[in-house]
Amino acid sequence: MPTAPHPQNTDELFQALQENDQLPYGRTRTVTAEELVDAAEQFAEPAPLAYALFELQEAYTYGSEPRKSPVVFARLLNLFDEQPDVFDERMRHMLFWRFKWVANALRALPEVPLSGLRQWLTEMRDRYVKADLDLQPYYGQAYQLAAHLGEDTLLAYELWAGRTRTRLSDCEACEICERALYHLGTGDDERALRTWEPVLAGKDSCQEEPARSVSYALLPLLRTGRTDRARELHLAGYRACRRNPSMAGEVGRHLEFCALTGNEARGLELLAENRNLFAEVESPLDLLDFLTGVEVLLRRVELLGHDSLPAAGYAGRTWTVAGLRAEVRGRADDLAARFDARNGTTAHTDRRNARLDRTPLLETLELTLRTRGLDDAGPAAPVAEPTARTTALPSSLPELILQARTLDQQGHPDGPACWARLRTLVAARDYAHPDDPALGPLVQLRADLLAEEANRAGEKDEFADAAALHEEAAALYDDAGEPGHAALSRACALLATAEIPVQGTDGAEAKTAALTSAHASMVRLHEETPGLAPFQEARLMRLKATALGLRLQTSRSDEHVAPVFAETDVLHAFATRHDLVGQLSGALQLRASTHAISGDLPAAVSETDALLDRLKAHGPAWHLPRTLGLRGRLQLGLRDAQAAHADLTEALRLAVDWPADTIDTARLHSDLAEACMHLGHPDEALRHLTRSAELELRRGNRTDAFCTYSNAAQLSLDLGRVEDCIALLDSLLAEPDITTGELDDRLIAQLRLTRARALHTGEDLKAATAEFVALAAESARWDDDPGSHAMIAAETAVLLGESGEFGRAREAADQALAAHARAQRYDQLSNCLRELARLQAQQQGPDGLADARAFLSDAGRVADEARDAEYEAHGRSLDTALAYEHGRVNAYAGEYEDALVALEKALTLLGDPGRDDDRAGEWAECVRLAGAVEGLYLERPAPALTRLDAAVSRLTALGHTEETEPLISLAARLRDEE
Repeated sequence: MPTAPHPQNTDELFQALQENDQLPYGRTRTVTAEELVDAAEQFAEPAPLAYALFELQEAYTYGSEPRKSPVVFARLLNLFDEQPDVFDERMRHMLFWRFKWVANALRALPEVPLSGLRQWLTEMRDRYVKADLDLQPYYGQAYQLAAHLGEDTLLAYELWAGRTRTRLSDCEACEICERALYHLGTGDDERALRTWEPVLAGKDSCQEEPARSVSYALLPLLRTGRTDRARELHLAGYRACRRNPSMAGEVGRHLEFCALTGNEARGLELLAENRNLFAEVESPLDLLDFLTGVEVLLRRVELLGHDSLPAAGYAGRTWTVAGLRAEVRGRADDLAARFDARNGTTAHTDRRNARLDRTPLLETLELTLRTRGLDDAGPAAPVAEPTARTTALPSSLPELILQARTLDQQGHPDGPACWARLRTLVAARDYAHPDDPALGPLVQLRADLLAEEANRAGEKDEFADAAALHEEAAALYDDAGEPGHAALSRACALLATAEIPVQGTDGAEAKTAALTSAHASMVRLHEETPGLAPFQEARLMRLKATALGLRLQTSRSDEHVAPVFAETDVLHAFATRHDLVGQLSGALQLRASTHAISGDLPAAVSETDALLDRLKAHGPAWHLPRTLGLRGRLQLGLRDAQAAHADLTEALRLAVDWPADTIDTARLHSDLAEACMHLGHPDEALRHLTRSAELELRRGNRTDAFCTYSNAAQLSLDLGRVEDCIALLDSLLAEPDITTGELDDRLIAQLRLTRARALHTGEDLKAATAEFVALAAESARWDDDPGSHAMIAAETAVLLGESGEFGRAREAADQALAAHARAQRYDQLSNCLRELARLQAQQQGPDGLADARAFLSDAGRVADEARDAEYEAHGRSLDTALAYEHGRVNAYAGEYEDALVALEKALTLLGDPGRDDDRAGEWAECVRLAGAVEGLYLERPAPALTRLDAAVSRLTALGHTEETEPLISLAARLRDEE
């Protein structure tokens, strides 16, 4: 089925060829190129056919289809022999260049005999001699064949490397890579890396470079101790080759790098991302390279005892690590044997074995912000039950039941481990409940387990489930003859029900009413349930106080403060009388929190100080991390980041003494990140954010985890760690609940938006623009959030403008303006429109002036709207920014008088700078541009120098000496030209 309309004339054919050339390499581009060759054959002119064949050969070459590339080139060569005049200088250059493509393609096919490879090189040499072309490219191919065979490489290298480069030589970057690989083959890592440096530094590049060189340089960098450089290049280099069939070998080397640096889990993640390569790589040589890298990774995972983990492999079945490794090993061994049989050497088997025999170069190297181990690499599963660290589980069932209940009464963090063990035992078919009056009937134990499950659901904010489970537990407690426990479960159900989110604008009011009602019901329940044990009564009091505390937190009403204190005082007195240290601590924490919510942070800190002293003296010790965390948050509120950092750090230190899921260490890490930011330690903050997110993920709080990861990604971007940001987001966006759309679509969009911005910052304009365009299309459907669409569409317009696509940029800007009309985004729209005007004038000069001025006209209307709405812009006023942009745009278009008028207006709006004025730099730049327009382009140096000298004097007097430097430089230039 045709992928595009059939060209009806040569103009349409050339247009179609040009459009196809803009597509990424792959099946779509290749199929279209095949169709265009068919279309070109209908025309009498041979030139269109030649261009179509060139396009098709390129699609085959970079689409990893080496078997087809030589066939197309044979047609081109016949056409050249029959009608050489059809080939102009450019086409002739392409023809002789692509002899090398064919040589590369033939080497990649083990079915092509060695005599055929040598015959082709002879053909290339003869053709070059006949055309009076230098033979350096031929010797380059002869060396590559020698390196492929593993024979006579020294002589072949010297014959090539000693010759001067020509116009038909491989690009500088590719030749550097070949030289470096030669030195690498001799065991000289340092010389190889020195040779590679221009490519690794980005000074030389091409279609395949630096991605190819990076993949080979990773292990030498590790061997020579350059671990940070290896990490940096892995992140950037992998992104350049992932999912690309023509760079399958490079992907394989990145997998190998992961396997040898303790990043096996990341390796499996990258393997899953590149699953398409198992089916799409048509080059046997590239496939051998890829499969060997895959096997290095899988072998390492197996050695670590994770052979049953799932792995992404050939389509049509599910694979384990062990199963996929066996399949890959068989296929790769066969390919290596075929190449060696063709070549008459053992080079490929030897090289493959050398890679497989490598041992890890580092025990661990933190490659990404998302550190994961193989234990995290399995399929999604329920979060593991907490494991006690301080109390051994009794082997006797009766003792286990009694210990679980005792720890539960104390609120001890080891209690959940006991319940987890009991849940497993009770679920077994052969479970027999002990006949012991001290343990109660089986129905009581089932009620205990339901109550504990309900508590865990509540901790995850799954309030509806928690309420239902508590009600079910209460009914079972009634059946067991335990009215006290039944009352507690019903009180918990009341509180959970009141916490179920209420939709609508009056949600806070409705929740306040629900909590008031829940408290009243708890009071009645307390009055109607006689004979409560002290721990039960204290817990019921705690629930009543909690309900009032949540009501205050929701309503923020002063009238709700006193009832909380009254209830906590009752609890405090009761707990003191009965020596219930856990409830006593809970009452004091509630008092501190109530002071904080009511705005009295110093009083809250005093309460926590007293509580910490008591906990250190009397316990319970497991309340210390939580209380330190509370005081740390209070210190943040008081803007004492240093004290907050100390408390939160100590809280984390103490938290390791208790089971992981019983203390909210994720919250501690998140708060510590905030403290680090206030202290100016963003890198430390980033570590705590990612740790917090991973802990949330392990606990099953996926939305909270992804929100925290989103913050971490933005922070890494703000810190200039672009590749870290992209790698983190790529990992997150590959998570199953994101790919299947289970996660909130706005949160996913935020992750993608940050990634698009990171791509833009990393100068991957094409990828960034594609993502922004997709996000703009999606956000256009967000009827409840036009402001976000306005922002996204505005950013999209700017990227399209940077790409020179001003028609599409205008469409995106119009979308942004329409959304802005519904939800104003004055700054973003003004910035977008001004930037589009600048880009169009800068790129198109006078031809783009009319459209640029149209953008500025729209920006003017936005500024008028902002002024009417009394909106205060961030930084300079929108009118000032607009006047300055009028000056720049007119200057780019050669309208210098209009530019000078606009710049003088901008200076008037800015006003004179002051000594402590942060506008000095902006004012100086406006003066500089006005001076350049007036002195250089309008050729009026005298008034320009007067302007500049006055500005320099003013800025110097105010102490803004740095801002004077460009003005002094321009003035010196004007005086020289006088």
